[in-house]
Amino acid sequence: MRWDDLRQSTNVEDVRGSTGGGSRGLKLGLGGTLLALVASYFFGIDPRVILGLMSAVPNQSPTPVAASGAPQDQQGRFIAAVLGETEDTWSAIFRANGGQYVPPKLVLYRDQMPTACGSGQAAAGPFYCPLDRKVYLDLSFFQQLSDEFQAPGQFAEAYVLAHEVGHHVQNLLGIADKVRAAQQRASDAQSNQLSVRLELQADCFAGVWAKHADQTKHILEQGDVESALRAAAAVGDDTLQKRVRGYVVPESFTHGSAAERTSWFKRGLASGSVQDCDTFAGGA
Repeated sequence: MRWDDLRQSTNVEDVRGSTGGGSRGLKLGLGGTLLALVASYFFGIDPRVILGLMSAVPNQSPTPVAASGAPQDQQGRFIAAVLGETEDTWSAIFRANGGQYVPPKLVLYRDQMPTACGSGQAAAGPFYCPLDRKVYLDLSFFQQLSDEFQAPGQFAEAYVLAHEVGHHVQNLLGIADKVRAAQQRASDAQSNQLSVRLELQADCFAGVWAKHADQTKHILEQGDVESALRAAAAVGDDTLQKRVRGYVVPESFTHGSAAERTSWFKRGLASGSVQDCDTFAGGA
C-alpha cells in the first residue's frame, strides 16, 4: 500500500506511553481471544463482557490521560495516514451530499484503556465507541491479525481502521441509533440479523473509502485487495465458529459470514457509492 505521501491525521491521541500495566499477564486461549475480538472489534460490545473483567465499575468516567502528540514510530504514522485519508474521503462524500463530516478521534493505547463505553482491553481488539466518537486501537492487534488470522499486510490493517470509521459514519448518519432502537423491539433472531446488516454495511463503507482513496491518491498496490479480503473472511462468523466450536450455527450469526463480509466490501470497492451499501434493503 502506498502511503508515504498521505496526509497524517492530527486527530490521533497516542497514549501508549501513558497506558498499560497489569494486563500483560492476562493469557487467553485462542477461542477466548476470537470471541473477544468478534464482540469488541465488530460490534462495539464492552470487551469486559467476554473477557470476564466485569469487576470494574461499568459506568465509571474515563480517566483523563494526556496525549503524547502525533505517533513517531512507523506503524503509528502509517495508521495516522490511513485515518487522514478516511477524513479526506468522507469529508468529500458528505460535502457532495450537502453535509459536513466530523471525523472521529483515534486513540492508540497499550494493554488497557478507560473509555466512555467501558474498559478497552488489548486482547479484545480495536473498537469504536459511539458515546465519545473515538476509535480505540492497540497496535499489537495487527500482529495477531497476521499470525493467528493469517491476514498480513498493511492494507489488511487499513481495512480494519476503515471498518471502524464506517461505524462512525453510521453513527453520524443516525443509522446506528435506528438499529439499536429496532433491536430493543426485536426478537433475538431479528436482533442478530440487524447486527449482521450493520456490520456488513461498515464493511461496504470500508470498500467505498478504498475506492475513493485509490482514485484520488492511487494507494493500492498488487495484492492489497486480496489482503483486505483475507482479513474480512477471517472474521466471518462461520470462520470463527468453525475455529472455536468446530461447527457453524447460522442463526447465531451477528456479523455475517466470510462470503457476506467479502462480498459487501467488494461491492463498496467496485461502486464507491454509499447508496450501494444499503444492507437493510429487502433484497440485500
